[in-house]
Amino acid sequence: MSEGRYVVGVDLGTGGPKVALMTVGGELVGHERAKVGLILLPGGGAEQDPQEWWDAIVGCVRLAVERTGVDPGEVAAICMSSQWGGLVPVDAGGRHLHNALIWMDARGEAYSRALTSGGITVPGAGYNVRALREWITKSGGVPSRSGKDPVGQAQWLRHRRPEVYAASAYLLDVPEYLTMRLTGRAVAGFDTAVLRWCTDNRDPANVRYDADLARRVGLDVGKLPELVPPASVVGTLTAEAAAELGLGEHVRVVAGTGDTTAAAIGAGTVEDYAAHLYIGTSAWLSCHVPFKRTDVIRNVASLPAAVPERYWVATIQDVAGKAIDWLIENVVYPDDAMGDGRPPPADALERLNALAVTSPPGANGVVFAPWLNGERTPVDDAHVRGGWFGVSLDTSRADLVRAAFEGIALNARWMKEAVEKLVHAELPGGFRAVTYVGGGAQSDLWCQTLADVLGCTVRRAEDPVLANARGAAFLAAIGIGELAWADVPGLVRITREYEPDPTSAALHDKSYRTFTRMYRKVRGLYR
Repeated sequence: MSEGRYVVGVDLGTGGPKVALMTVGGELVGHERAKVGLILLPGGGAEQDPQEWWDAIVGCVRLAVERTGVDPGEVAAICMSSQWGGLVPVDAGGRHLHNALIWMDARGEAYSRALTSGGITVPGAGYNVRALREWITKSGGVPSRSGKDPVGQAQWLRHRRPEVYAASAYLLDVPEYLTMRLTGRAVAGFDTAVLRWCTDNRDPANVRYDADLARRVGLDVGKLPELVPPASVVGTLTAEAAAELGLGEHVRVVAGTGDTTAAAIGAGTVEDYAAHLYIGTSAWLSCHVPFKRTDVIRNVASLPAAVPERYWVATIQDVAGKAIDWLIENVVYPDDAMGDGRPPPADALERLNALAVTSPPGANGVVFAPWLNGERTPVDDAHVRGGWFGVSLDTSRADLVRAAFEGIALNARWMKEAVEKLVHAELPGGFRAVTYVGGGAQSDLWCQTLADVLGCTVRRAEDPVLANARGAAFLAAIGIGELAWADVPGLVRITREYEPDPTSAALHDKSYRTFTRMYRKVRGLYR
């Protein structure tokens, strides 16, 4: 049992951290959030400053404790969840030696393609047949040929920043970096280590590095963190971390996890085939399954989960809610010669929703593809680009805005169908409902649009924007023995259910056929 009554869950997204302060029984007491910057660089670079991450997290934790009046001595545990599929090179003390290369960074594409191809390759996929067989057999997945994972990022660092690579004691993913800042230990939960594609995942309770796979991906195992079970206590706060966070050195640290895992837990969807959809900066649709399986063509695989003896279905779409941010900042309220010099109003998203509902479902034939940074699921294509299609002289701004919301939903349907194909043998009817979390779930328009486009019930979880931080807090409580996995579904309330409107089904089906044909037509234009 714990020595305190509270736990802290941290969710470090691309836009910044959210922090949840919760009782050990799962009741939310307080929460805070902050923003961090994103550095986009030529050639597909996407970096962030790890110190900025840390400073923002420290500020949120301190503010949450202060505003709630919780005694810092009563905080028993903390768990970090975050964006992942990135790379933070650090020295032996955990100090970063370079900006983090985050999940969006594609500068390692050429190196990833060289590592994965050659000899006899799989038509349409480009992977070497022998290497592909070994990766799928052992790990269940394969390195992205787009370079957007720790394999491509490490190779870019090795070739383009050799002095940093040589000086690095560890090459950490983001949750591992944050855990090391807390404890001084370089550790990776079984669930976060897998995107290096050099672990043997055939037994989700006994994940290990594999020397042959490490050789294939060009990684030095000596620079990788120690593997530990998910939801396990890996230490207590260092004196330095405790002082910065304003917490006691007694606080236990539970192994960090990726945002996809935290979202599933925070949505309450920890039982087999219970699906959740997350829409924030990016999007994913996932569920837990009792098997390891891979669909190379659609870029979907099941990987070791934090839930004991289970796998989770791994998907990712590069741009989702970020497309709405782009629309607000670059089209509706631009900071350029056409603007008035003022930032977007605080209620910009609400205004956008109000405008969108004045356009009918189907946006008068306008279709938006949110491929503003390439795509990952169900196609691994770093080069494809999106935009509006079907625009005419009759098209209104409301049509363009509604099409943007619907386009993200159409992309999610494309992803949903890929996941349903993976689980078809066990779930032949597909998902009858998905639990919706993330910032997008705050919009009634988006919830109803998703139900209409996906063709299933959309269940909005309570405090959907806090799902990841809530999931991390649940993990902290589970790690110290205060909660059980069976408790989790009952701790998340569903505030509203949205049913598909049958009168718009044919319209959205037509838009979906146009949407998927668009990819096949435009993909060759951006090579």
